[in-house]
Formats: sequence, structure tokens, C-alpha cells
Amino acid sequence: MNTENNKASRQNPIQQDSPSASENSSSLPRRAFFSRLSLAATGAAVALAPAALGAPQSNERWPVPWPPEHGGSGLQGRRIAEALRLRLGMAEQDARLGPGVAVSNGDEALYSDRGATYTKALPHDSYGRVDPAAFSSLVAALRSCRPSEFQRIQMGGTRTLTDPQGGLCYDLEMMDSAQFGQPQVPPAPKAASEETATELVEHFWASLLRDVPYTEFSSNAVAAQAAAEIGSSPAYRGPRDNSGRVTPETLFRGAFPGESLGPYVSQFMLLPAFFGSIPLTQQQSTYMPGIDYATDFGSWLDIQNGVDTGQRNQMDPQYRYIRNGRDLTSFTHMDVLFQAYLMAFLVLNTINANAPGAFSTGGAPLNPGNPYHGSRTQSGFGTFGGPDIASTIEEVAVKAVNAVWFQKWYVHMRARPESFGGIVHLLKTGQENRTDVRLSNFLLNSQALEQSYKKHGTYLLSQTYPEGSPTHPSYPTGHGTVAGACITVLKFFYDGNFVIPNPVVASADGLSLLPYTGADAGQITVNSELNKLGHNVSFGHGIHAGIHFRSDTDASLLLGEAVALAFLRNRARTYNEPFSVSLTKFDGATVTISNP
Repeated sequence: MNTENNKASRQNPIQQDSPSASENSSSLPRRAFFSRLSLAATGAAVALAPAALGAPQSNERWPVPWPPEHGGSGLQGRRIAEALRLRLGMAEQDARLGPGVAVSNGDEALYSDRGATYTKALPHDSYGRVDPAAFSSLVAALRSCRPSEFQRIQMGGTRTLTDPQGGLCYDLEMMDSAQFGQPQVPPAPKAASEETATELVEHFWASLLRDVPYTEFSSNAVAAQAAAEIGSSPAYRGPRDNSGRVTPETLFRGAFPGESLGPYVSQFMLLPAFFGSIPLTQQQSTYMPGIDYATDFGSWLDIQNGVDTGQRNQMDPQYRYIRNGRDLTSFTHMDVLFQAYLMAFLVLNTINANAPGAFSTGGAPLNPGNPYHGSRTQSGFGTFGGPDIASTIEEVAVKAVNAVWFQKWYVHMRARPESFGGIVHLLKTGQENRTDVRLSNFLLNSQALEQSYKKHGTYLLSQTYPEGSPTHPSYPTGHGTVAGACITVLKFFYDGNFVIPNPVVASADGLSLLPYTGADAGQITVNSELNKLGHNVSFGHGIHAGIHFRSDTDASLLLGEAVALAFLRNRARTYNEPFSVSLTKFDGATVTISNP
């Protein structure tokens, strides 16, 4: 197998080999076929700014004829012409941006046994090394983009791969998935790097702290050890205090502005809301404490092969507010991907309200750039109002999923943390000749690894789900990309500087909400809690569950933000209302979207 060619093809699958003479356009992969179509079909550059509703341009400007029967010369006809001009113009503008710069970390070519590459659900040998022929069948499918090739992938058990063709779905409203990449999604940290070792140390500590309430971290001895060891690594990318230390209070938090303020769990995962007239609390069904999976090599190997171990999560009969890592993992195991952000929308429309309701004007203030802000004659509804906000959250979620699926399957193919746990076990038990991968001594000699071994009797990374991770590559994350996109939509519609009144924190048993009385209570804003929400959800499906790296989440949030901004810039041109909306990005920079 030509590894370099395979890797290059996944990095830019638009560039396909020329078809044989017997192939016609209908038999080509759609992406390869459409890449052969010239943008010249649209004629000269199409004006992007909405023009006055006048007569259509000459037929030479359009790829289809424009006779009167297509709409006539009245208002309806003029609108149809303008809609066509607008759609073609935005499509050409997006296409001219070209492909994204997307480069893998090179680990696939570095290790002949593919030990640092995603192989889950394919057949593996007794040491967890993927079957070469099965891996080749996966690569062949990814290279060809042909649906028929995906049916020929050699599987190891009953679990199926999660939508490897999802990244090939086209979008007619914004840039194509292949146009995203760096700087939001750089190459993932290499397996042998200090950053990967640090991330795995963080994973092992998180597994040991799953059942400890966040409110008890400051007095917990294990949390203190975790903070000290993680903080000793220069490669750690999480937040530190003003003295440069990682503290128990900053463990497992994100590093975006405002995330170190207030309780660990975002207000948007705790505060009550109304869904129309239906009151909602955010107590949830969670998992029983102390039950972890994939801690013996036999079950770990079954999980890598995609074999059902027969184990199932044990549910706590008591509903609880989210108060620890295991609670977050249960939320993200069962959520609809945009669920947390739809709930945030409902909370925003309930807080500070005199008469609670789905779209109460007493809720959090809208973005000052909203065209109906302060209007005496109009209010938003289908545009800049409740239906627009709710539907945009849901719409952008699937666009984010398809964009990240392209990165996962066609560029990076990073292995899951659980598979690295198997490598750690081999290295620590004198079986280093059974893997090509070598890992940093910071991990291999860590206190986190030693304490996990004392608890489980192996060096495997325990999992909160019986099946371990989902069956798609680790980098970036789906939950994180959806989070980045939906949060950006909420920032577009709402005033991010609004201070959330009466913040709360879950009790240690998760049975009640208590007033949060910290000194920073008056600094907790919509933006800080949205930033926190993204990391809460993605780390719940990552660090706390043992199935994603910190870097997976950080890159995915930025990717989701980029997807949402691309979508919103195009969507802005469709509104009739003139507006200029500014929002704060995850990095603290301000971006403005307008329809002059």
C-alpha cells in the first residue's frame, strides 16, 4: 500500500485520478465529477449586494434562460430573479475561496502497524494491531469516495463505522466542508509528543475523579495531585492561575475568556426554563457511580474490534443536576447534538423575565445590532425573532457535523484515547515489541497512570461507556464542532455582555440548586457561560468519558465557530433588514456581520 499517496488523497480527495474511458460522468464520485465543472458556467462575476428589485439581467448572465413564464415581470418575478442572482453570487464567492489547508500529523506513515491511526471496529490481532487488509479496505473507500467501496470495508464485529460519507455531503448555503482547515484545525499532536502524553495524563486523572463533585475539588487530595502533575508539563494547554499554576479549581476547564469564572458547570446546564408553556428543570438521568468499562485487556480488545461486550450502563434511579464528570458523560451519551444550545436559547428567554414564556420580552437582551432593537413599530419573528433563532441553531448543527466529519475521515484519522491506553499497557508490561508506537516518559512514569493501575489492575484507560468511544476518528470532535457553531449563533442573536442574574451551582448530591455566592458572581456573562458550555459538553464527551483529547475539543470549537461565521455571512445577505451585528469570538476578538 502506498501510504503517502493514501494520506495525500485523504487530505484533498477532490483531486481524483482520471477516470477510465469506460466511465461516464454518472459513475464518477460526485465530488470528483463536480470538481471538473468550470465556474465559468455562471458567466462573469455576479454582484453580491442585493440590488433594487428591477428587471433581471440579460440572459448571458444566467445558466438558465429567463422567459416571462419563469415568474413574470411583477414583484414575484423580480424576486425570483433577485433570488437567483443572490444564490449564484454567494456560491461563486464561496468557491473562489478555494480548498482549505488541511494536513495530518504524519503518524499514519510513521508507524507501519497504524498504531496511532484510527482503526476501531476493524479486525485486530490479539495485541490490538489492525489487520492490514482491513485497513487497506478502509483507505480504498476513503480514497475513492464511492458508496460501493464503503460496502466492502472489512469489519471486525457488529458495530458499524459512523457515517464516513458524511463529510462528502454538499452544502448549498455556504462553503463546502473541504474549504475548512487551518488555522482552526492544525495537525493533531503527534502520538510521541509531550502534548499527547500530557493529554493522556489528564485523561487518567479525570477517570479517577469522575465521581467527585466539582464543588469538592478544592479540598480533594486526588484533585490536588492531578493539578500538580498536569501543571508540571509545559505542554499543557489548559488554563492556569495568575501565578502560572494549575489548581484544583481550574482542572478540566477550557481556556477561552471567562471560563474560569463561577462554577465549573455552565449556567445554561443548570438554570430552569420554559419550552413554550412547559416548565423545564435540568435534572437528568445519570449513571451509577463507580462503574467503569474496558479495564481488562479482553474487553478492551473486543471494543477495538467492534464486538458487543454485552455490558450496559447502569442508570441512577434518582434524577440529578450535573455535578461531576460522570453526570456530564451521561448527558453527552444521550443528547441530541444541538440540545444543550436549544436549552440555552430557552434559558436566555426565561431569565430576567416577568412572565416566563418561550419568547418573553423579559428575557436576556438581544444583540444590540439586532435591527429591531428599540424599534417602536416592529419586532422580529421569522427574521431576528424566536423562530429564526431556534431554527438557525438546529440548521447550523448539521453543517458543523458534515464539516468535522470531512476533517475526521479525510484528513486526520487520529486514534482514540482508549486505543492509546492499549499501547500504554503493552509498553508497561514488557510487550513493547508488539507495538511500533513509543510514548513519552511523562505519561509512562506518571502518578496518574500508577494510581489508575492500582485501581483497575491494568494500564488501560477506563471508559464510562461499555462500547468505549464512538466508531469514528478522534480529531476533531463532533460535539465540540456543533458546540462552536451553535454558540456562535447564540452570540449573533444575543447580547453577550449581559450579566446573568442569580447564578446557581448544583449541590454535591445533585438534588438541588444552590445560590452561587463567589466573589466573581457579578462577572458571569452570557458569553462566558456560552464559552464554558462548549467545553462542558465536549469535555463531557471527551476528557471525562475517556474518548476525546483536550486538543480535539479546542480545535473543534474553533472549527464550529468558523462554520457558523461562514453560514451567517451568507445568511446575512438574505435578510431584507439592514443591520450590523458584532459578536465576540472564542479568542476574544470581535467580528462584525452586516447587511448594508
